[in-house]
Amino acid sequence: MGAEESKRRPSRTPPAPATKTADGGPGKGSGSPLDGFTSDERPRRWPRVLLVSGLVAVVLGGAYVGSAYALGGRVPRGATVAGVEVGGLDANAAEAALTAGPADLATSALPVAAGGKSATLDPVEGGLGFDVEATVDALTGVDLSPARMWQHIAGVGEQQPVTAVDEAAFDTAVEGLADAVALDPGGGAVVFVDGDAHAPDAGGGLALDTEAAAEMLRGEWLTAPRPLVLPTTVVAPEITQEETDAALQTIARRVVAAPVSLQVEDQVVNLAPETLAAASTMAPSGSGLVLQMDGAVLVEEVLKQTTDLLTESADAHFEFVDGAPTVVPGEPGTTLDPQAVATAVAAAAVADVRSATVELVTSDPAQSTAKLEALGVKEVIAEFWTPLNSEPKRTKNITLGAQRVNGTVVLPGETFSLAETVGPVTAANGYIAAGVIKNGEHVDGMGGGLSQLATTTFNVGHLAGFVDVEHHPHSEWISRYPEGREATLFTPTLDMKWQNNTPYGVVLQAWVGDGRVHVKAWSTKYWTVETVTGGRTNVKPVGTSYSTSPTCEPQSAGNAGFTVTVTRKLYLDGVLKDTESDTTSYKAQNKVICGAAPVE
Repeated sequence: MGAEESKRRPSRTPPAPATKTADGGPGKGSGSPLDGFTSDERPRRWPRVLLVSGLVAVVLGGAYVGSAYALGGRVPRGATVAGVEVGGLDANAAEAALTAGPADLATSALPVAAGGKSATLDPVEGGLGFDVEATVDALTGVDLSPARMWQHIAGVGEQQPVTAVDEAAFDTAVEGLADAVALDPGGGAVVFVDGDAHAPDAGGGLALDTEAAAEMLRGEWLTAPRPLVLPTTVVAPEITQEETDAALQTIARRVVAAPVSLQVEDQVVNLAPETLAAASTMAPSGSGLVLQMDGAVLVEEVLKQTTDLLTESADAHFEFVDGAPTVVPGEPGTTLDPQAVATAVAAAAVADVRSATVELVTSDPAQSTAKLEALGVKEVIAEFWTPLNSEPKRTKNITLGAQRVNGTVVLPGETFSLAETVGPVTAANGYIAAGVIKNGEHVDGMGGGLSQLATTTFNVGHLAGFVDVEHHPHSEWISRYPEGREATLFTPTLDMKWQNNTPYGVVLQAWVGDGRVHVKAWSTKYWTVETVTGGRTNVKPVGTSYSTSPTCEPQSAGNAGFTVTVTRKLYLDGVLKDTESDTTSYKAQNKVICGAAPVE
């Protein structure tokens, strides 16, 4: 029998006794012919392994998912944002910590530096905001990725805050920073100092790299060290050193190499190198430097070296002929055109022949005949006079003042000032001391009597409808003046001014004659004026005053004191345009006795 057969030989083990099952059927060892043989197949275990493995995977997966959900509401340990520790905190606690933590940084001015210059950025105005909620959302929430789980296990470090950006405001802020930190490249230049030409080194400049700076600000404005150093780019000078050196050698140094001879009419002027240097500049033009000269400086030097070279022009003006203003035409003069002088001298200064010729040009009068004729001066629109008293000193001052008012032109919109017109009120200007009221006393003062000219001229402005700019009534009413319509003059403190509020020019005519001071305003009638003086109120009777002042002068009793209101209405083409009232209070003109009051 072979080996194979031996393996298949039935076992010799005696069969087990026959048994029966409970129902009488054959059981184990029932005597079946097959019961004596053992099966050659092993039991199958892989289904059980798969089942167990599956159960383990489910358990582990559930634990992983459960952990992810459990940790989703917390920030990974070790996390910090803008220097604030938030690791291990739940979302609400982290938001609270970040809101309280970098709040100052988020609202305080951010110092920045660039290229040696410094500036500040206001985050609020610059459109930068710390988005706390988005920052915490990025660090929390259910995340099944292994990376997030590893962060919770191993911990993390500094985390980037989330920035909310208002793009329009941010762009404007970056442009402002660019302007603040920009360094002008300067560029090549030639300067004239002490009669010679010099060329400083042509430098470069710096400009903010706005794109890179914007990216840096977005990402680091809350976390970077202060000041935040922003990136810059180099700006090359417009005029290079080579171009500067060329201009120095070929132009500038030739200018100051020798004098320039300039002929004007029959006179010759020599312009020294020092004068040429003082008048010269080298100005950028395109990619080079060009010579420019100050014509005014050159003209001034020409006039110093010449005699009676120019003739003055005479302005057109008004003169009174047969009592009416007449335009007297102006006369042209001659002058030098500064630009023509500069051009001629600049060309000669770099030429082989250093000489030039310029011609005189006509100078028109500043006040032309046509301008005066267009002012519409054709009729008397207002006039007023006041009587003189018997003091010749006052009359002399008034006459001199009237002569200076006579012929004065007041253009539309212009303000007439009596103090400027008659002044300065000094002895050197022809005035003398005469009676004035000063600090309530009747004393002599320089220019005494000019207040009467002020009163007369004020009334002309009042009746013409002009704007009352400034006037100051006397402290006492003087009977030769209208109540509430009079003015004093005391330079430089008190002036009398009115403004021409019409579209026409005004010419004043003033003179002393027939024991009166006369003033007329010539123009084209514009306003219709209605003026009413109210009744006296608050009347104060005359009394007696005693004065121990060293300048006291006795005075007899005069007018009582009172208050009065003057109302003026202005009509234009029959329509009421303005109503104004002015109230004046006068004190009584008491009898003045020099000395102490008697003891009762």
